[in-house]
Amino acid sequence: MVAVKAGDVDGVLRRPNPVIGVFLFYGPDIGLINERARALAERSVEDPSDPFQLIRIDGDDIASDPARLSDEAGTMGLFGGKRALWIKATSRNIAPAVDAVLKGKLQDTVIVIEGGDLAKSSPLRTLCERSQNALALPCYADTGRDLGAVVDETLKNGGFSITRDARAALIASLGGDRLATRGELSKLMLYAHGQREITLEDVDAIMSDVSSLAMDTVVDAAFAGQGTELETGSRRLAAEGVSASTVLGAALRHALMLLSARLAVEEGRPVSAVMESMRSLHFRRKPLVERHLQRWTAESLKQAIAQLQASLLETRRLSHLDHVVTAKTLLDLARAARR
Repeated sequence: MVAVKAGDVDGVLRRPNPVIGVFLFYGPDIGLINERARALAERSVEDPSDPFQLIRIDGDDIASDPARLSDEAGTMGLFGGKRALWIKATSRNIAPAVDAVLKGKLQDTVIVIEGGDLAKSSPLRTLCERSQNALALPCYADTGRDLGAVVDETLKNGGFSITRDARAALIASLGGDRLATRGELSKLMLYAHGQREITLEDVDAIMSDVSSLAMDTVVDAAFAGQGTELETGSRRLAAEGVSASTVLGAALRHALMLLSARLAVEEGRPVSAVMESMRSLHFRRKPLVERHLQRWTAESLKQAIAQLQASLLETRRLSHLDHVVTAKTLLDLARAARR
């Protein structure tokens, strides 16, 4: 069977080939796997709430008793009609059971398998990719147009519109997992209950952690050489009781992330592509982080990392002076950034 590309999966599922009896969903996006498997399994029967039409089976049960899948697949419905077997695979191998089913002929039964993140050499994935009666359907994290479509569809179904800048900010904050995306969109719609249009302020309120943003502000100011912002943010964190070592730890993690990104840039990868790969960044940070990449070289970042590590050690030795050590270190970073 021809391998299905990730971008073609939704099209394949809109009009599934009636010859296909086994659908394997696999990939790193567990939420998307579950969403697609559920939709296909429920659409394959007349009444998804009928346990005789939609049968859920644990992968461990199939692995322990491979013949059970063939028995279930060959069983006729109590009142006739189509049936769907919805299997959630585990780490145990169910390929032999699926192989036995594929060697026979499925009548009025569809088998839907949630396979998890399977390697290319996985027996189950290999079996379904090679069979004429099965499909292996990859599920990867939403990006770009796909993620935008999920956002637009979900908000429209909820009765909301969204401003252009809010939509861009929202998309920049999502995409790691379809289930997580649905959860964040649900929170956003609940927060905006009673209004028709979602604004940037709504997105910022739901997608942001205030304390984390305050920490990020200080770190970003240091690496951007912004002395005034650094001083203001540092005072705020001190007033909130944030420990000096916590601030230095955040700065160190940021420096390590920048070093990895900067090395990629120096190897010839476009800055825009590197920034696109940083999906964990809050959308408001991206312009500043891009500026960091332009200001700092790999060599200067290595020096900054060494300084941060030494300062962290010093705050443990001189705990009564930890805020002084932290302030000096961040100020040194800001001066280096300006140079």
